[in-house]
Order: sequence, then C-alpha cells, then structure tokens
Amino acid sequence: MTKAERTRQLIIEKTAPIFNQKGYAGTSLNDISEATGLTRGGIYGNFENKDEVALAAFDYNYGQFFGVIRGRIKEKSKAHEKLQVYINAYRHPELQAVLQYGCPILNTATESDDTHPELRKRVIAAINRWHRGIEDIVKEGQERKEFRKSVDVKEFASVFIALIEGGVMLVKATGNDSHIEAALRHAKKMIQEIRK
Repeated sequence: MTKAERTRQLIIEKTAPIFNQKGYAGTSLNDISEATGLTRGGIYGNFENKDEVALAAFDYNYGQFFGVIRGRIKEKSKAHEKLQVYINAYRHPELQAVLQYGCPILNTATESDDTHPELRKRVIAAINRWHRGIEDIVKEGQERKEFRKSVDVKEFASVFIALIEGGVMLVKATGNDSHIEAALRHAKKMIQEIRK
C-alpha cells in the first residue's frame, strides 16, 4: 500500500464513525481535520471533496458491518442458523464499534433520502444486497426442505429487515434497548414459523 493509499484509508477509518454519528450535513471539514490530524490540503489531496469522503465512509461502515455478518454466515450450514446471524449481530462485540452510533444504513437512509442523491443510491444498493441475501437464505432453506415452500421470500425479507431496522431506530430515538430486544425476539419467531 502506497503512502497516499494509507492516508486515504486513514481518513476513511477515522471519519466513518463521525459520518455515522453526525451524518453528512452535520460532519464539518473541521471534524474531518480533527479526527485525522490532517489539514484541508491533506484531506483534499486524497479526496476531491466532502461528498467523496462521505461516500467512502459509508462504504467502509457498510463493509465493516456486513463483512462480519458474511463471515459468520459462511460458518453456518443450516438456513435458519444463517438468518439467526442477523439477529445475533446486534449483540456481537466485534460490531459494537460500527453500531455505536446506530446502523449505518438506517442513519444514512434517514438523512440522504431527500438531500444527497449519491448517498441515497449507495443506501438503496446496500438495502437491495441485504434483501437479496435474506431471500437467498430463505430460498436455500426451501430447497433443502428446512423452510416451508409457501413462504413468500420477498415479503419475509422485507419484514425481517424492517423489524431489525425499526428496532434500531426506536433505540436511537428513545435510548431504550427493550425496543431492539422485542424486534429481535419477533424476528426469531419469524424464523421458527417458516421452519417445517
């Protein structure tokens, strides 16, 4: 890795939690400078503008979170165990740094829906990948006769994701963890209900 690549990576790693916490609009160039120890010139020597930093920070946060999840899913052989990985992720110590300020998809989706088209595109792509991943696991479970064939795969994925993200949003808004616990319990019931 070249010095420029290392500097770019440092900027991404140091600013990713800030963008997740403060959002695009709330993260200032001063925040970026303070977190990285670099001047404006040092930052803009590696990124064209704040937009480019924000996009890279979102990709990093998303990659950190789903990288751990993908790794855990690969360790599982049964479809219901793979779905359970998503539920357990919110309690996983390795993900606490990424989730400290909430889910990067939820936070960025909420902010970017009307204000930042490029970030919104990234969020939509991330949600679509997540949705397809859940669909694929449910289809795999159906093929292996672990899940009922009558399950509407797309609907299951939508409700499963909405439960998890809704629980996260309620915790962020209220500071009360009981919301995510209730959502995760219900998601677990959803998995049990589709099993044969």
